[in-house]
Amino acid sequence: MQPWRETYPKVPVTHTVELSHASGVVVSAAARAALVVVGRKVHHRTLGMRIGPVTHAVLHHAAAPVAVVPHD
Repeated sequence: MQPWRETYPKVPVTHTVELSHASGVVVSAAARAALVVVGRKVHHRTLGMRIGPVTHAVLHHAAAPVAVVPHD
């Protein structure tokens, strides 16, 4: 996290810790967000887009727009 703060010092960052299911926490936070960005792993062996359970829940239940970003 620190290298990003040094690169973009004007971007505010807030840390919170919640002991709950990840999908519920992200969906709850989406109520206060303008955009939710979630990731998905790139699967080269399968056809079509595969997403995990958290991304799936956020896509279906978030009040804000959701961007799904593939990563390795």
